[in-house]
Amino acid sequence: MRFCRSHDGVRIAYARYGEGPPLVINSCWLSHLQYDWQSPVWRHFVEGLGRSTTTLRYDERGFGLSDWDVADFSFGARIADLEAVVDDAGFDRFTLLGMAQGGPVAIAYAARHPERVERLILSSCSPATIVDEQDAEMEEAFIHLIRVGWARPESEFRRVFTSLMIPGATPEQMAWVDDLLKMATSADNCIAARRGRYDIDVRPLLGDLDVPTLVIQSRGDRLTDFDEARELAASIPGARLVPLESENHILLAEEPAWPVFLREVTGFVAPSAARPDAADAVRTLTARERAVLARAAAGDDNDAIAAALTLSPRTVERHLQNVYLKLGLSGRAARAGAVAALMDDLRVRGPAGSGIGY
Repeated sequence: MRFCRSHDGVRIAYARYGEGPPLVINSCWLSHLQYDWQSPVWRHFVEGLGRSTTTLRYDERGFGLSDWDVADFSFGARIADLEAVVDDAGFDRFTLLGMAQGGPVAIAYAARHPERVERLILSSCSPATIVDEQDAEMEEAFIHLIRVGWARPESEFRRVFTSLMIPGATPEQMAWVDDLLKMATSADNCIAARRGRYDIDVRPLLGDLDVPTLVIQSRGDRLTDFDEARELAASIPGARLVPLESENHILLAEEPAWPVFLREVTGFVAPSAARPDAADAVRTLTARERAVLARAAAGDDNDAIAAALTLSPRTVERHLQNVYLKLGLSGRAARAGAVAALMDDLRVRGPAGSGIGY
């Protein structure tokens, strides 16, 4: 973990994990760098993305390990925080992943700094907030719940937010997020941050974006309507939309949508890591090599692959090295490049043609 100062002196906490092409996550407000590694709802994100990318994530101002004594929660301040983090981390060009309420910040940053953003991923986010009277009434109801129940030891008030985010969660996962809400910030900061998100509208920026863009969202998301994902994909030139079969705003490790998300995101981040004919070279892999690579694409580490395929970790590593050799890959981005090549072949020939049983 490291810290940097934003334009107004607010201290922002950030962390790097993994190896491979740089991926910067502008996440939702529900984060805490210290506790995410213990979380049954966040740990698989960090671990999965970190296996094939250098993942940079940070706590928003007023949340997690960043400064809580904050007066300005405006949209402009949040963009400045992202600018400060990537500059302090030394990332020149990177893929930017905007999750949930981090999406508009990512869009604005990409419009302001096209030379820095190599690719853009928008996950479960809306381009505009508080667009009508019904939205405003619902938001005021949420704010009242936060004011009266956020800091209470019992979780009933916070459970309203948890059940909207992850309706498919287990009782353990629900309870963990109930507690994370209280650990992530204070009631006052939560209210101020939500009000700072009023009337944000980045739709006028979408048509001018000139960056490869992936839009990915659960069809049944209760916090972000799937029509908003359609609007993003239709408004950004060349954007691709990937629907996920889930009701969860935050994907859980156990659900089928999670490996789809992981494959799509990691394959999108690193397509240039493979040589131009690497997708064709995938077809030269043996059945065992394809099986190992498919498990890697699903986010498994070498130990998990070994357990799933009844192999030793050393044998898994040998198969992966053979894959890299056949695909002409080397270095820190080899795993991400191999996954990208596999995904390219999958899109061309489908699961049966690629030898993958998803």
